[in-house]
Parts: sequence; structure tokens; C-alpha cells
Amino acid sequence: MRIVFMGTGVIALPTLQWLIEHQSTAPDEHEIVAVYTQPDKPVGRKQVLTAPEIKLLAAAHGIPVRQPEFLRGNEAALAEFAAFRPDLAVVMAYGQILPKALISTPTLACINLHASLLPRHRGASPIQAAIREGDGESGITLMHIVPKLDAGDMILKESIPIHPDDTGGSLHDRLAILGPRLLERGLPLFRDGLPAAEAQNEDSVIYSGKLLRDDGEIDWKMDATVLERLIRAYDPWPGTTTFVTLGEERRKLKLQPPASIIEGDSSAPGTVLESGTRLIVNCGSGALILEGGLQLEGRKRLSASEFLRGTNIPLGTILGAW
Repeated sequence: MRIVFMGTGVIALPTLQWLIEHQSTAPDEHEIVAVYTQPDKPVGRKQVLTAPEIKLLAAAHGIPVRQPEFLRGNEAALAEFAAFRPDLAVVMAYGQILPKALISTPTLACINLHASLLPRHRGASPIQAAIREGDGESGITLMHIVPKLDAGDMILKESIPIHPDDTGGSLHDRLAILGPRLLERGLPLFRDGLPAAEAQNEDSVIYSGKLLRDDGEIDWKMDATVLERLIRAYDPWPGTTTFVTLGEERRKLKLQPPASIIEGDSSAPGTVLESGTRLIVNCGSGALILEGGLQLEGRKRLSASEFLRGTNIPLGTILGAW
């Protein structure tokens, strides 16, 4: 079975590694004939052109790598994809919507490993959404790719519980190791044709769009329970921030987990209730003890206690955008 793997995000690395380690040219096994990933991009303050880790892994094993900037309407790229004669395309966190012409090219199917228990959390940020919305579990769904976003029939699922202290980063890492386990179960199903698949219930669909940096700005009018989940969900990306007045200057302050929920008072949302060795902020309902890192824009991250030793935030200060 000739496989083209398509992925860019680091969540896809364990899956590609498993495919590489278990490939064989035997008739009942699989062979990776190409890897597709996004183009190299400038990274960091110095904007150093950096290759996706998927590319480095594939190249280290002598697998052809292709990095088309776009696929939709790119006839040359589509022809090159077809020339690899794939039986199966395996996609995970690739970063482009695949055109119908590519989806229909593999002789068997074009399948995706999506980081949610579909139909819940279709879209670009399912991991953060699962924590933010208070889900008790998350997982990976192996599904057929169709032109509509994450709407294909579901082949297999594997779930894991979401822990009370999970962040977007920790849940991402735990989900990453499910990819190989699902493929180990799923690939044999394709050796005798198309496996059984279940249609998604459209009435249960929830979308989670692409997150932008500004999405992490805290609205202190929200319940403390919701904000505690948000701070965990958006760590490390896009991060959560608020604004604080220091002297006469309004500064952006980055908040990092963990945070604890306590009873609030009648103060306005965003009011600083305590700022000696810990920072307590009133919310729309309840209050938060900010116990993780605090970081002023342009400064290094400090623990809450270290930060408050060097930065005075008077009681009654109101955090947030004005």
C-alpha cells in the first residue's frame, strides 16, 4: 500500500515516525512514497528560515518531501501528487484545505487524523476548545476527508480523559501519541478495501475556528470557572493576557497557569483583591488566584511571587482593557 503522508504540526510527528518504522515493501504492508508539509517559514525575532520538523524527519529517512505553497488550483502540484501513485493519503495537521482533485487521487482513500471526538470541535483549534468548553474527554478521530471541513465519515476513534490541570500543550502531547495507535488499528482495515465508516450527526457539530493572538485577552466579566479553563486551554498558544496600569503606563500582562478559583466579592470585575505574595483578581462570578507565571510585555517570565516582589500592583487596581 503506497502512502503519501501530509502533515506540518508537531502533533503529527509520532504518527509519521510510526509509519516510517513500520513500512515495508511486502504486499500486505505499507510504503511511504512521499511526505507533504508546509513551506519553510521565518521563525523568532531574527526571522530565521526554519523547516517544519516533519520535513526534517522525512528527509533523515530519505523520503521525498514536497512543500507546495498552495494546492488549490495548482495543476503542477496536483500532477506531481498523482505521479506518486498513492493508494492512501494520510493527513494530520497539514495546514491546508485539500482540493477535491487531490482527495479523489488515491486509489483507496484520503484519510485524516483529527484531534477531537467528532462531530464535536471540527476546525482548527479542537484541543484548546475541548479544555475551554469544559469537556471531560478528548481524543483522535480517524475519518475520511471530504471537501467540507472535517465532515467526512468516521472510521475509528480513541479517547482520553481531560485532566483538571491539563493545558493546551499537555493535552496536545497526550493526543499526539494516539495517532500511531489509531493507524495501527486502522491501516489493516484498508487492505481488503474500504472499511465501514459512520456518518457524523450534523446536529451535534461544534466548530472551533483558528485562534489569533488577541483571542487570549481576558474578559474579567466572565465567570472565574470559565477563565480558569481559558488560561489552561490557551497555554502555550495563543496565551492569555490582560492590561495593568503601572504608574501612569498601561502595560500588557501575560498570564500563565495554574489559577485557582475562590469566592469573589462585590468589586468590579478585574479588581485586584490581593497583591502581596499572590495576585487575586475578581471576576464576573468568583475570583481567581493567579498562581502561574506573570510576564510584562518585553520582560522575562516570573513566578507570581517573584513578580509581585518587584512590581507593585495596588489593591483596587482594575485589570483589563478600558
